Amino acid sequence: MKFLLGKKLGMSQVFAENGDVTPVTVIAIEPNEVTKVKSKDKDGYEAVQVQVKSSKRKTKKKEFRVSGEFKAGDKIDASVFAVGDIVKVTGTSKGKGFQGVMKRHGFSGMPHSHGHHHVARHGGSIGQRFPQHTLKGMRMAGRMGGVKATTRGLKVISVDAENGLLAVKGATPGNKNSFVIIQTQ
Repeated sequence: MKFLLGKKLGMSQVFAENGDVTPVTVIAIEPNEVTKVKSKDKDGYEAVQVQVKSSKRKTKKKEFRVSGEFKAGDKIDASVFAVGDIVKVTGTSKGKGFQGVMKRHGFSGMPHSHGHHHVARHGGSIGQRFPQHTLKGMRMAGRMGGVKATTRGLKVISVDAENGLLAVKGATPGNKNSFVIIQTQ
């Protein structure tokens, strides 16, 4: 399994020779450093802990469950991926703030006529007479977005190991300059 931590720079487009346009997300890959290698004997499972430093104070760490020839202090860069690899990208989705049930859950709302008054975007009933309390998991208005999200099946379009750039086809979760995790499926 190939894996990296990166920073989403934004979206762009790539033109093919025949004129086709492909939307891509450009991800900056700074050298990922292996900080710890966990073994089955000592820790009970095999994993590699990787960190990336983006500035003086910001450090991101992530653990990947892989078994391989890694040593503490190894550097991993964008060259581990090749053009055509199918990857999944995990990040934090954009926060949308407090939203109603129509936007958050896709409710259809109430009819705009036939006796309804000022309830066009309401959710309707939230339960029945028995058990006399609202059941867990009832879909209601609330804060939307800002949660862990994964986009699968993205194709690597280009790899620029010298400049530490990776371009994947399509959109990935998160704002610009947000951390993302790229790994093969």
